[in-house]
Amino acid sequence: MNKEEILKKSREQQEDEGAVYADNKGRRYGYIAFGFLYVIIKLFGLFTKQNNYAADSMFFAYIAAEAYGKYRITKAKSMVVLTVLGAIASILTLDRYVTNILCIGA
Repeated sequence: MNKEEILKKSREQQEDEGAVYADNKGRRYGYIAFGFLYVIIKLFGLFTKQNNYAADSMFFAYIAAEAYGKYRITKAKSMVVLTVLGAIASILTLDRYVTNILCIGA
């Protein structure tokens, strides 16, 4: 393959590797920030003796979504299990949160 063929294929490619790299780098920092904030909220809840069902529900939903994305690429059965468990945990903690709010507000 000569230089012109390589350049032509590169121009025809729909995906920009630089943009993909930037997206992945930004996503990684977002994961770190989300995890850090979740830990702070959990610690604050422990010290103030309050529940964190809303934060827990979001965290488990994130785990389920992340595992599902990895499953779509790798087809690993462990990712299916993690997706299902994360989704169930997210639904249960969301239910706990809503029930807690409605019972307190009544």
